[in-house]
Amino acid sequence: MSTGKIKNGGTDKCRLHIVTWNVATAEPPEDVTSLLQLDAQNPMDLYVIGLQEVNATPLRFLSDLIVEDSWSHLFMDTLAPKGFVKVTSVRMQGLLLLLFAKDVHLPYIRDIQTTYTRTGIFGYWGNKGAVSVRFSFYGHMMCFLNCHLAAHITNALQRVDEFEYILETQDFDIFDTPHVLDHKVVFWFGDLNFRIADHGLHFVRSSINSGRFNLLWSKDQLTMMKKNEPFLQEFEEGPLNFKPTYKFDHKSDTYDTRSPKTWLGFNGKKRKPAWTDRILWRIKHLPSEEEEEDEVDDKASTSTDNVQDEYPVLVTQNTYTSDMSYGVSDHKPVVADFTLELRKRFDTPLVHVSPVGEWSADQNALLTYTVQEDFMSSTWDWIGLYKVGFKSSSDFETFVWVREDELPEVNEVIEITVDKDKIPLLGGEYVLGYYSTNMNRIVGLSECFQILESKRAVTEGLDPEDINGINR
Repeated sequence: MSTGKIKNGGTDKCRLHIVTWNVATAEPPEDVTSLLQLDAQNPMDLYVIGLQEVNATPLRFLSDLIVEDSWSHLFMDTLAPKGFVKVTSVRMQGLLLLLFAKDVHLPYIRDIQTTYTRTGIFGYWGNKGAVSVRFSFYGHMMCFLNCHLAAHITNALQRVDEFEYILETQDFDIFDTPHVLDHKVVFWFGDLNFRIADHGLHFVRSSINSGRFNLLWSKDQLTMMKKNEPFLQEFEEGPLNFKPTYKFDHKSDTYDTRSPKTWLGFNGKKRKPAWTDRILWRIKHLPSEEEEEDEVDDKASTSTDNVQDEYPVLVTQNTYTSDMSYGVSDHKPVVADFTLELRKRFDTPLVHVSPVGEWSADQNALLTYTVQEDFMSSTWDWIGLYKVGFKSSSDFETFVWVREDELPEVNEVIEITVDKDKIPLLGGEYVLGYYSTNMNRIVGLSECFQILESKRAVTEGLDPEDINGINR
């Protein structure tokens, strides 16, 4: 399934992997390799992971504000060795959204902003709602929206109203894309909580057991709602050719088998299986040739649309499925793999940074940096030394400040000395990253280079564990 059109050649293809999972306050499993499809033949470029119901008890939530939560740690530890860096994250109570990118893409991810909207318990606690991240990827405006909407089969209309409210209220401090639907590509996912209407429990389960999922599609509430809601019709979704992902017994692939009687004699009720966990996407509408002719007098609109048409994005969904191997929650995770075909608006980083000569802890080292395009640089910017496989922009071995006396001119080559005492004794493979304090991200990344093992490390027989964590 694909969306968009490519008129001109010279396009690049990037792979995107999205995960949505209601983890039901559970601690993460030991291994998420299959969830991230790390063994796939075609490697990914971007990972976007949306979780719902991350443990958000007051004590746990406060501790997670100080250090990364256990889920973020797991994904960072798993993806970093594969060359993926955490670009940003946003958390609202139990809602968590993580963005990872292959390190080579870091200088081309710009204008990052996050926001959130509360809808649950009158909007105060934040147990329901949405978190989002928007950014420019090679000049293309993209937005990712992780939602947890109202529960229960009778609340389908409320879920639609909540989503519409989220779209209306979330805004960004970007003049040309202040709202979610202004972005060229929007991915909407999460525990959307839409259920299967009308059909009884026995029919639903027998249809699933026989693999005849198509018998249930017409009564899927989201499918039904899209028929009456034009704004929902703008979102596309792949076919639901996988088992409904809710509700399962703990650590099982068996649907809800709770007893009809529950605590204190209140009547319990087995939940009907449902496709509560979904991934959809929307491409911003481009005018047809007929519409362009009708709007010929509207020069601003025509100009904008022509620019967009010159740099289109083609979205192709390669897979859309669930992973039944995970049982820590009563939901199963849903994953989707996309190919983004696009023409890059730019392919030059804001800053070029490079090591000079050989590096080792036996002598001071040199690096150079050059601002290649005017941007909001600052004398508080710094250049970090990162070991290959670093997890985030703050995961540096050491850093040096940029030139302090004045801001550089464009294309001016500036040389900085790195004190030998700051260079890892054991050496290894490293990169240099220019970090912009105003933009809160890495805007330039060097080629990978080798730091040689120092003479002191050789003569003293040093081991990585002996060096105060500088060589982890």
